[in-house]
Amino acid sequence: MWCYRGGSISAEPRINDRIRVPEVRLVGPSGEQVGIVPLAKALELAQEYDLDLVEVAANARPPVCKLMDYGKFKYESAMKAREARKNQAHTVIKEMKLRPKIDPHDYDTKKGHVVRFLKQGDKVKITIMFRGREQSRPELGFRLLQRLANDVQDLGFIESNPKQDGRNMIMVLGPHKKKTEAMAEAREAQAARKADAKANPGKSQNAAEGEDDEVELDETAEAAETPVEAPAEA
Repeated sequence: MWCYRGGSISAEPRINDRIRVPEVRLVGPSGEQVGIVPLAKALELAQEYDLDLVEVAANARPPVCKLMDYGKFKYESAMKAREARKNQAHTVIKEMKLRPKIDPHDYDTKKGHVVRFLKQGDKVKITIMFRGREQSRPELGFRLLQRLANDVQDLGFIESNPKQDGRNMIMVLGPHKKKTEAMAEAREAQAARKADAKANPGKSQNAAEGEDDEVELDETAEAAETPVEAPAEA
């Protein structure tokens, strides 16, 4: 009886003299079909081309092997995987808390944060906090949530309708724009700003001052939010 005794199973394809079959279906360095040839002949051709013989389809009968520069292939594959991880988008749920009798200035500030989150492709959990006698007036929270949803309808939609949760009322807004699209637009805007600063050095100081203002706004927003990691969207 066969028994696995530990150790890792390599996911690397077999190359050159590690290939142990009598014959292979050979693919040339440019993707051309050479046909079924003895393993010794395939290894001889690999040596002539100064390339590696790489088994690319081990389960085929006979196995499919290709002539390639395996070191270069591994490097390019690693770079592609790294780029894919860099562009991978994770959905983040931001939380914004409001009071049912919020004053106009505070409302505009909170709405501004919600707008920014939605533009970034993030979901926003809106929480209305009731205190004391406010708990007997849930319609105040409902109207406030509806107002906010209407104010940002160009950027987001109601993903989860308002519902009572103890002393709070909660609604979740989802962005119209996917996270990957928001990230791509942000990178394009950043590249455009750098190009403009390079072309117009005199504007660089003003741009830097503007960025400082944005940083201050971001710090204010962070104090008002509770980010929660959520599973990535398909």
